[in-house]
Amino acid sequence: MGMALPKAMTLTEAAADRVKALVSKGQESAAEDQILGLRVGVKSRGCSGLSYFVEYAKEQKRFEEVVEDKGVKIFIDPAATMFLLGSEMDYVESTMQSGFVFNNPNEKSRCGCGESFSV
Repeated sequence: MGMALPKAMTLTEAAADRVKALVSKGQESAAEDQILGLRVGVKSRGCSGLSYFVEYAKEQKRFEEVVEDKGVKIFIDPAATMFLLGSEMDYVESTMQSGFVFNNPNEKSRCGCGESFSV
């Protein structure tokens, strides 16, 4: 097999636990659809131009990167791969916000709201 490529992304324990919870919750409500994991992508919005989104992944799409870490699968939308490379996905719950946070070494600027970023 040769050298293993560095993972496109890693997950903290908190993120992995949250993904597991979401996937099992999603599988209860989507009886006939098999949910494989979560998909992470980027979309244009916010004050710095891009923001991350997370959705259920029912299949692996063409060119998608799959990260398996701590027992969960994350599907990375091809358009997001360059933005997420080397990122750590975390899950934060505080009075201000709850949700997935990406600690991304590639970011040049991040807006104050934490919603969007640019690379």
